[in-house]
Amino acid sequence: MDQTIVHGLDADDARGLSAAAVAERVAAGQTNAFTADSSRSAWNIVRANVFTLFNGIVGACFLVLLLLGRWQDALFGVAALSNAVIGCVQEFRAKAALDRLALLNAPRARVRRDGVDAEIAPADVVRDDLLVLRAGDQVPADAVVVDSRALQTDESMLTGESDAVDKRPGDEALSGSIVVAGEGTARATRVGAESYANAFASEAKRFQLVSSELRTSIDRVLRWVGWGIGPIGLLVLNAQMMVAGGWVQAWEQRTWSQAVVNTIAALTAMIPLGLVLMTSIAFAVGAARLARKKVLVNELPAVEGLARVDVICLDKTGTLTAGEIRFDAALELQSIGGWRDALAWYGAADDANATAQCLRDPFPVTAPLTAAQRIPFSSARKWSAVSFTGAPGGTWVLGAPEMVFGDTAADATSELGAAVTRLASSGRRTLVLAHAAADLDDTDVAAERFPEGAVPVAVLTFVEAVRPDAAEALAYFRAQGVAVRVISGDNPRTVAAIAREVGLDVDEGYDARGLPDDDDALGRVLEEYTVFGRVTPDQKKRMVTALQARGHVVAMTGDGVNDALAIKTADIGIAMNSGAAATKAVARLVLLDGRFSHLPSVVAEGRQVIANIERVSMLFLTKTAYATGLAVLFGALVMEFPFLPRQLSITDGLTIGIPAFFLALLPNTQRYVPGFLRRSLSFAIPAGLVIAIALTLYTRAAMALGLSVEQLRTGATIILAIVAIWVLTVLSRPVTRVKVLVIGAMFVALTAIFTIPALGEFFQLRDPGEEGAWLVTGVVISAVGAIEIVRFVHRRFVRRTLRAADATARSGPSSQAIGDGSDAAGAVRAK
Repeated sequence: MDQTIVHGLDADDARGLSAAAVAERVAAGQTNAFTADSSRSAWNIVRANVFTLFNGIVGACFLVLLLLGRWQDALFGVAALSNAVIGCVQEFRAKAALDRLALLNAPRARVRRDGVDAEIAPADVVRDDLLVLRAGDQVPADAVVVDSRALQTDESMLTGESDAVDKRPGDEALSGSIVVAGEGTARATRVGAESYANAFASEAKRFQLVSSELRTSIDRVLRWVGWGIGPIGLLVLNAQMMVAGGWVQAWEQRTWSQAVVNTIAALTAMIPLGLVLMTSIAFAVGAARLARKKVLVNELPAVEGLARVDVICLDKTGTLTAGEIRFDAALELQSIGGWRDALAWYGAADDANATAQCLRDPFPVTAPLTAAQRIPFSSARKWSAVSFTGAPGGTWVLGAPEMVFGDTAADATSELGAAVTRLASSGRRTLVLAHAAADLDDTDVAAERFPEGAVPVAVLTFVEAVRPDAAEALAYFRAQGVAVRVISGDNPRTVAAIAREVGLDVDEGYDARGLPDDDDALGRVLEEYTVFGRVTPDQKKRMVTALQARGHVVAMTGDGVNDALAIKTADIGIAMNSGAAATKAVARLVLLDGRFSHLPSVVAEGRQVIANIERVSMLFLTKTAYATGLAVLFGALVMEFPFLPRQLSITDGLTIGIPAFFLALLPNTQRYVPGFLRRSLSFAIPAGLVIAIALTLYTRAAMALGLSVEQLRTGATIILAIVAIWVLTVLSRPVTRVKVLVIGAMFVALTAIFTIPALGEFFQLRDPGEEGAWLVTGVVISAVGAIEIVRFVHRRFVRRTLRAADATARSGPSSQAIGDGSDAAGAVRAK
């Protein structure tokens, strides 16, 4: 507490702060007003997606061509603009979701000032205010309870503990918790940004992009190209100026403009801008498909991410279960009259908790009873007691068996212990109804004393309503080699029982209060155990981090605020739509109808995205490889670059861009195997070198034959178009009907461009002549044969890599991560 304020506390706590004390705290800024920082500023988003190195290069090239009057060669600018727009839209959607995050939604707060109760806006609460709490209120700031009359709060959305928590004088009441019973007053201790709820929200709102192997790999390629584009650009420009007669002559004779155009053609061809665009489109289409299945994708790469998950962590309440408890059965142990009427009273009581309310239907009130004395239920002692006016006489106690009868309830040799042990092992939650002959008196109630001589009358069993599709989804994940960890704030035995009900083979749960502080030791525990109870929000986050540190790709599901940090930390966070706003805002995926059965669909979409983008990436990276090879070779050999930018637009669009769009959206169930970039480059680099060398040799030969510049460029364009179409065909195998239509359409479009006079004029295409035609034919046949050899070697390399990955996975503790690899190997062989 700020020492400058201590003297302002009123001596009489019951009256609350005085007006002067409130004004003093407002002046000191000690109010509950809280304006959270934006998750990410609009300027940062625009800067990250628009003002990039490659957008700068492409934009500069675009402007230079416009200034030179060569707008026909500036078509590549459309791809760069599309990339920037899609990227901005994607991140603005994520920002909007995060900015809507708000844990405190209570419209008014009740405080006592100068002895008078008043309702004020939560932001107007100041430190040391006396909060007046009643059932249904949300605690607006962290506070210490001053006075309590059976005060209970629900902190499940904050801590994961599903039972109401008793609050006595001196206990802490957390901001964001709900008063579910009783009333009391509490002194505000932490307000504004210091309060638990707002600190939690600030942590959750920190911007963090989802982990994506596709995006990471593509960014790595872009960095490599970025490092090389400067020196390669200077090499090409120098060569083109030398071909134009040297720097001085080219400047004087104004032939430098063609040298600049040629250089721009070489540089823009090196940048795989379409790959970024195609990946974004594949993510967006996948997200749209999932939206039709009631799955909201907050961040597009999450579509890919779930396909890579090898451990999924589940919260129990609201995730595996629907958050509801229902009565199961009553086992009568002793025949004492009136026990059913006593249960009917417990169920009908005005302050009945969720468990007691389950008794209303099976035990309806037939003869209304009046309580003479009662001890209310407490989550600390976990029992309540009541004596009635008139019959049935004595005292009735309802509570947890081990809290009412101690070790006897766990002793299988006793009648009670045998019943409780047997029922609990079947996954049921148990309560016991006991009876004592003596009535409660005022002394018993004041001391909350357990009545002497109580005997067990009946064991009641309850079951939590498990989501009907939870078992089906978990069975799917097990079949796919995905490990499951159930982590919850509830009792470990209760969590284990629910886990068994949804099909998990587990014994007892692990009490998280005994988890090691060392992260490495924590990781070993997580590898060994499946179910964890009494887990705090911070522990949930640590558990996710520990699994990630051991090489796992982790998904986390939940619905409470207590799950938010773990969901955000996980590689893929999944929230139920019935959950807290904080949880849904930071989750990557939200199940709008709360059905686990949608998760297999999400996995399928992710696999389709990964497998198809891997195929498409080989097209784009092959282009980057041959463009880089051409730039280096033509720069080193001081030869005129054999393409205009507009001519490269033909091959980019008809052999890569348009067909890649269709290939990226085709069905594909290939199983995920790490190493996307390595597999892609193992084909793209040798294939690109084949094309670059073929075009270099063609250019040398065409110059020797005396072909004109226009004829040479036309021949080079034909070679590149046909060989690129062949690369497309090779990567599309097995060739289905849809793929035949796509490849055929591209070939028809290429034929039209080379035969329609208007298009030929626009793209400056000329008949290469008879000698040129024979040269083009020979180079095409040689290049196609070399591409087939490259693909044959590539398939063998991929199969060997997959077998090695499979062997590594089977020998390690995380064998569930990769599985047998046969699906991926089969898909690669098919390709």
